[in-house]
Amino acid sequence: MRRSNWLWFLAFGLALTVLIVYLFQRFPGAIDSGNAPNFVYGLLLVALIGSSVVVHFRARPGTALKQATAWIAIGAVLVVGYSYRDVFGDLQARLSGELLPSQGRAVGDEAVMFRARDDGHFHVEAMVDGERVLFLIDTGASDVVLTREDARRLGLDPDSLSYSQPYNTANGIGYGAPIEIGEIVIGPIRLTDVRGSVNDAPMDRSLLGMSFLGRLGGYEVRGDQLTLWR
Repeated sequence: MRRSNWLWFLAFGLALTVLIVYLFQRFPGAIDSGNAPNFVYGLLLVALIGSSVVVHFRARPGTALKQATAWIAIGAVLVVGYSYRDVFGDLQARLSGELLPSQGRAVGDEAVMFRARDDGHFHVEAMVDGERVLFLIDTGASDVVLTREDARRLGLDPDSLSYSQPYNTANGIGYGAPIEIGEIVIGPIRLTDVRGSVNDAPMDRSLLGMSFLGRLGGYEVRGDQLTLWR
């Protein structure tokens, strides 16, 4: 029995060798020195698994056939999934953009797109000096304006700041404390040394104003979509 098994191993190895020789002749140069080790490792793994399946099939053909069918189905799913990885990645990004509009959806390598929320405003999630901050887009704000709460999360002490900068707001003159933000990252967009301020009066949300938007390559509002370009 052991001798018969070794004969099956040998036969499978010979068949695999013939297949490799044919592939190399059919597709010369397909395997370069960079991925040759991985290729050899894969062939050895296939040879081991394949010969084991053959031996097992001879011993228990019914069980082996079921297991082989299951592995073939799993392999087919993995191959199809890998082949359509770009499509699935884009689908995941679209779903994320719809379900979590403040996180946005990357548009190529240069832009990110956001959808308006039910209130009609664009809410944008950004990384500010390593901390996650949720902004409201406000083209009427000259600076990036932080709430006292967000400023405190970024390591600032709102009570020790000097609120000397006047701002014209819908409720009259307001005052903010000038600051410089080290880094703001939104998707593929990264800006450093951004002019900002901490608002003295209570605010519901920090504002992403023109000190950030004005430094972009561009931005556009079309319907319920906002696109930012770096």
